[in-house]
Amino acid sequence: MAWHRYRFRGQWRLAAPPGAVYAVLARPGEYPAWWPQVREVAPAGAGAGRARFRSVLPYDLRVTARETRREPGAGVLEIAMTGDLEGWARWTVRPEGSGTRLLFEQRVEVRRPLVRLLAVPGRPFFRLNHRLMMAAGLRGLRRRLAAGGGRPESGLDEA
Repeated sequence: MAWHRYRFRGQWRLAAPPGAVYAVLARPGEYPAWWPQVREVAPAGAGAGRARFRSVLPYDLRVTARETRREPGAGVLEIAMTGDLEGWARWTVRPEGSGTRLLFEQRVEVRRPLVRLLAVPGRPFFRLNHRLMMAAGLRGLRRRLAAGGGRPESGLDEA
């Protein structure tokens, strides 16, 4: 097993229309306003940006993200990452009842030397760190949507 490789998958249910959810997720420059662990996002050219993340553990991860898919009609947003993490992450937004089911998928390899060195003993802590970050993201996204932060993208079914 490659201890420095991670696969994450999570589903969130939201009481907001899919278009509003997609609209919030499609504006990564605004993530720091609602997701505390996304410390900063800066543009790095067309369809790309640099981001810094920090959850509970005392280290920052820095990545350059490049958009690889933006399909409002299909409800898909996907990025490729390089830097401290190398791999990809994808949001898939789907209508469910009167709200939204949001699927998050990520496959990454940790490239940061210290985290790689601690891969075996630290793995349970790194996974917990990620779970806590995602839980905070869900809370922040719910607050953002409740405050009217999602201006729908055209082409995505409002359900």
